[in-house]
Amino acid sequence: MSTDSATNTPAGLYERFAATARRHPDATALEVGGESYTYRRLQALAGRLARLLLDAHGGTAPRTVGLLASRTLTAYAGYLAVQRLGAVVVPLNPAFPVARTADIAARARLDVVLAQPDQAAAALPVPVVTPLTADAPDTAATRPAPPARPVSPDDVCYILFTSGSTGAPKGVPVRHRSVGAYLDHVVPRYGLGVGSRLSQTFDLTFDLSVFDLFGAWASGGTVVVPGPHDLLAPARFVARENITHWFSVPSVVSLAARLRQLRPNSMPTLRWSLFCGEPLTRAQAVAWQAAAPAATTENLYGPTELTLSCAQFRLEGAHAPARSGATVPIGTLYPGLEHLVLDQDGRPAAEGELCVRGVQRFPGYLDPEDNRGRFVRYAHGKATVVTDTAPPEPALYYRTGDRVRVTEAGLVHLGRLDQQVKIQGYRVELGEIEAALRDAPGVRDAVVLAVPDPGGQTALAAACTGDGVDSSRVLGALRSRLPAYMVPASLTVLDTLPLNANGKTDRTALRRVLQAPGTTDGAPRAGTRDDGRKQPVPWPAAASSPGIRPEGDRR
Repeated sequence: MSTDSATNTPAGLYERFAATARRHPDATALEVGGESYTYRRLQALAGRLARLLLDAHGGTAPRTVGLLASRTLTAYAGYLAVQRLGAVVVPLNPAFPVARTADIAARARLDVVLAQPDQAAAALPVPVVTPLTADAPDTAATRPAPPARPVSPDDVCYILFTSGSTGAPKGVPVRHRSVGAYLDHVVPRYGLGVGSRLSQTFDLTFDLSVFDLFGAWASGGTVVVPGPHDLLAPARFVARENITHWFSVPSVVSLAARLRQLRPNSMPTLRWSLFCGEPLTRAQAVAWQAAAPAATTENLYGPTELTLSCAQFRLEGAHAPARSGATVPIGTLYPGLEHLVLDQDGRPAAEGELCVRGVQRFPGYLDPEDNRGRFVRYAHGKATVVTDTAPPEPALYYRTGDRVRVTEAGLVHLGRLDQQVKIQGYRVELGEIEAALRDAPGVRDAVVLAVPDPGGQTALAAACTGDGVDSSRVLGALRSRLPAYMVPASLTVLDTLPLNANGKTDRTALRRVLQAPGTTDGAPRAGTRDDGRKQPVPWPAAASSPGIRPEGDRR
């Protein structure tokens, strides 16, 4: 077994699972689809799937494996199988359009794809392994499982693809060392171990799912997978399954509250309530705490590039603190991380962009071009933006693009500096949707905005210009190209887009148009409040912007 010499802990995700399986072979590791799987049994299943993958790759271990599976046994045993081989796992969502999945497969240079039995993946540009069942893969059932392959802490364990502003998915590799540091913090903090029962609310393409899986499997806990309708009634799921640790995006709270599914004291088994992926509002926190008064609630924050979550704020007492304003603070950073809050001139400030470096920072994007402008070097009291594409050295800070304020309660999240938003907990670049719209027949230009829907949640509204544009047909075409959460709820066709004094699209004016009563094509009636997403131009928007200078710019 390989270990991280700095911490003397198992270096890889599979090695952490295997160590737990040795200590607690008969403890329950997974409950899914009405079946329970002990650590011993789940390890055997992972070994069989690893054998299938090895055979599919000519007897040698693949380097990168796609995992095309939803919340099924194939997904969980398959994740372990890939890690057992020392390979990089690339989660793929079966609900995404085939064209997008094929694009990701090409960008990640997948060697093979492991797909759950009901997935037809013939259109993918790589070999696809589809076992008859994950429980008893026929060709591997009687053959020995391949030995676990040791990994280095600096090896990549998974790659996730987020929405990219250029119109293409953006690959984020994450190292075993980063996930290990994360687990070393959260496992003891939340008292994870045998008897812990963790909800598994996140799709595997959402990095927060790694907490559910390996927070449990590194400690002896149980991953409990909800059924298709359980997230509509989370309190009922928690009570029925004796969940001790809940983790989800905050919008689950709002949905459950609207459906009157959060009765007081309805979740007595819950010890911890964790939320991440979106801002947690005071109203959401109060509603959840009333239903689970015995649980400790924490608000977490972190982009994929900083390994799941990197900051935490614990709500003390029965209610969210009044000082948190409309949203709960994101608090303080985890051990092993350093941060700067920088103003538009690149100097430390009480309010500005959050930049972070440390053990959980990723090693740079899969496509080096995506590194350009995303890191800063800080020296002599000022930051400079790194404009080259080289892999970022450890001393560089990652620019999160999030605007924060420093307060006595810790960091408070104020919104995005760019046009990136969170929809249903997923990170979405509005520019990617706009690029897809502009590809539609007849469309000249397009703008997508995030607006509040009548229920107070974030929705997408689009406007475009063009000749003979059929909005229903364009939105239908988008559904074959983009995930459902990225397809705007409405598309309004205009003669021209409003412009500001600089000749750029005036998004504030366009927001008023889309939110006005009587807007055509079914635009959301969003009310009058601003959703907070419209932010100042990030520093610097381009090399010619005033303020902070990119490296090499000596003007």
